[in-house]
This record gives sequence, C-alpha cells and structure tokens, in this order.
Amino acid sequence: MSYPKRWLAAVVMIGAAMMDLIDLTVVNVALPTIQRDLGATGTQLEWVVSAYMLAFAAMLIVAGSFGDLLGRKRIFVGGIALFGAASLAAGLAQSPGELIAARVVQGAAAAAMIPQLLGTFRVIFPADERGKAFGMYGAILGFASAFGLVLGGVLTDADLFGWGWRSVFFINVPIALVSLVAAARVVPETHDKRAGRPDLVGAGLLAAAIVAIAYPLLEGRALGWPLWAWGVMAAGVGGLVVLGAVEERRQRSRVAPLLRTRLLRVPAFSAGLVVQLAFSAGLQGFALVFAVWLQTGMGFSPLGAGLTFLAFSVGSFALAPMAVPLAERYGRLILATGGLLMALGTVGVIVGSGHVGHGSDPWPVVPGLVLSGVGLSLMIIPLVNVVLAAVPQEVAGGAGGMFSTAQQLGGALGVAVVGSAFFSHLGGHTFTAAFKHGAPIVVALFLAAGALALVLPRTALGEEAVAEI
Repeated sequence: MSYPKRWLAAVVMIGAAMMDLIDLTVVNVALPTIQRDLGATGTQLEWVVSAYMLAFAAMLIVAGSFGDLLGRKRIFVGGIALFGAASLAAGLAQSPGELIAARVVQGAAAAAMIPQLLGTFRVIFPADERGKAFGMYGAILGFASAFGLVLGGVLTDADLFGWGWRSVFFINVPIALVSLVAAARVVPETHDKRAGRPDLVGAGLLAAAIVAIAYPLLEGRALGWPLWAWGVMAAGVGGLVVLGAVEERRQRSRVAPLLRTRLLRVPAFSAGLVVQLAFSAGLQGFALVFAVWLQTGMGFSPLGAGLTFLAFSVGSFALAPMAVPLAERYGRLILATGGLLMALGTVGVIVGSGHVGHGSDPWPVVPGLVLSGVGLSLMIIPLVNVVLAAVPQEVAGGAGGMFSTAQQLGGALGVAVVGSAFFSHLGGHTFTAAFKHGAPIVVALFLAAGALALVLPRTALGEEAVAEI
C-alpha cells in the first residue's frame, strides 16, 4: 500500500535538498566579495568551492549505506541539522580557514541528505508515479541552480543587517529549522532489509585518495609544484586502484559495496563516468574564473554577475524538456552535440570577453553563455539515461551513486586546474588576459566530454524506465 502522505513528504524532502542545490551556485556569485572581506588568496577561493564538493564526493556512497541500514529518515534529518549548523558556522567565519572548514561539513551534510531522498522516493511511490516524482525533483534541481545565481547576487548586494556575503549562508538556517520540523512529521522511516554494513574502512580510503589527488592540484601553484606533490597525487590514484581491488573481493560479503567495480567492466558505464567527470570539471572551473573575472576584473556587482550567469540557465531551460526524448531517438549523438555546443559557447564567451569594458554591459558574452546552456541540457540531462541503457538492471541502482561521486570530484578538480591557470596568469596580466588563459582548458574539457560520448549507447532509456530501476 502506498504511503498516503507521499507527495507532501516529497515536497518537504525536495525543499530541504534545495539547500544543497542552491549552495552549489549561490556561493560562486559571492566569491569575489568573500575574497575582499576575508583577504582570501586565489587558492583559498578554490578551496571554498572544492572543499564542499570533495566532502560530498567522499561521503555520498557510504551515507547511502547508512540510510539503508539505520533508516533513511534518521540520516536525512541528521543531515538537515548538520547542514544548518555548518551554514551558521560559514556565515560567522572570520577567516578563510574557518569558512573552508564549514564548507567541508556542509558538503558532508549534503551527502547525507541526497541519497536518502532518492531511496525514500523509490519506496514510497508506486512504479506508475515514480517517474513523475523524479521528474519533479529534476525540474526543481534546474530551477534551484538558476535561482541560486540570482539569490547570491541579491543577498550580497542587499547587505541585510550588514551581513553582506554572509547572508548566502545564514539563509539556510531558517530553511533547515523548518525542514527539520516538517521532515520529522511527514517523512516516513524506510530501511533496506537486505542492506549490508557500511564500508567505513573503504570510505576512509576513498576520502584519503580524493584529498591526495585534489590537494596538490589546489596547492601546487602556490607551493611551486614540489616533487612531493606529484608523489602525493600518484599515491591518491594508487589508493583508488587499491580500493577497487578490495571492493572486487568484497562483492559477495555482507559489507555494502562502496564502488561497484562490476560496472566499470561495462565500457559504456566507464566512458559515462569520464564524460561526467570532464563535463563537471569544465563547468565548475568556468563558473569560478568567470565570477572572479566579471566582478573583480570588470567591476560588476554581485547582482549584475548573477543576472549575467542567468543567460546560461536560460539556454539550458530552452531545450531541457526535449533532451531525454531526443536522446531516446538519437542517443549518444545528442550528448556529443551538447559537448560541442558547450565548447563553442565557451569560445564565444572568450571572444566576447575582450569587448566587455570595466563597468560596462555584459552583452558581448551573453550569446556564448546561452549557447553553452543549450549544450548543457543536451549533455547532462540525458547522460544517465543513455548510460543505463547498457548497464545490467540488477546493478543499475548503484550507478547513480558513482555518477554523483564523479560529478562532485570532477567539479573539484576542474576548479583546481582551471583556477590555477587563471590565478597563476593573473600576476603579471590583466583579468581578461588571465580569463582567456584559463578558459581554453574549459573548452578542451567540454570537447573531451563530447568526444567520449560517442562511446556511449546509441539510444537512451525513457524517464519511466529509469525511475523503475
């Protein structure tokens, strides 16, 4: 029998999850103001963004295992409380280090919430309603990302109570309190009776490997790229290989799998992970350097920057309803086209950036942003649907966690690589020259994602089929 309050529960859970969805974009607009107020270096700005995504990537899969075993509602509510507390700490931060530490906790808390939402939806909704529920979640996800761009500018510019950029974090506190009470009342407790024990050792190794790879990329420029940094990065890659070997041996144990290594044997899935990684790296790297260039370099207000970013969202909304149906018909060609359009759009922004003066209007870069947004909808919306068409159904449920991990890890690495190119060039050059130096890496990443998409299946699963997995 279906849970009678399932739609109310869905609204409450999505409302709470919007804190995470908005936080991914709201902070980008506030970064230049944070830099001026706290005296943060370019590397510290990269950490403000990357720390959140790295913590999310490290905790996501094991958090899902905890929810299956201990109760999804319990972990979800705990994630809300922790996210609210971390947001308060971020808003009160008096130094870049304090803000980065709060962002780590925010990322871990978000990782605790998202798998519980997806797992709960699969339990409380019957098969014929599941597609609508996930569709609603996806639509709000896109809206929240766009809303975050404008909200970050409005809150920072408004300077409510003299809080400035701190408002983008403080706003999460009342949302968390309301969500906490509502979730406790209407979200049902669900478990997975077949769930194994969470792999805490594997989770620790995954977190250590992720940090070992990301730390040298984020700090290497400031440290002069010492030899030990390359050694640490190699050790991180080796840690992932070791973790994969251990997980392979544990496939039949009572420990919940952290990495489903069997999926990596499917070429389409492996290629899909790399597409996700490259795409996310380009997107997050671009968002960082574009925000700094537009505000610190060109003198735009936070609100002006947020409204300029909105052109990207407008482009993505234009084809969003058609993305999955097109992928069902044309499959990988749609994703490859999306990667190409994002690359061409970024080239358009690079060319247009030379025609934007200090404090002038942003129109020279708007066409490129819109074109990139169109490419975004064709690339990311149907990606999982295309990949799952080649994955055995009995293991398809574990694909989502690995895809989300690749998305967050790719974003953090993109911020490190593109940000390093931008800030290293900034020393003796203008902001526009530095932007033109870093942005071609974004173009290369989008082209790589589009090219790798040609390895994916020819057709995609429909939304209803994906929701039933």
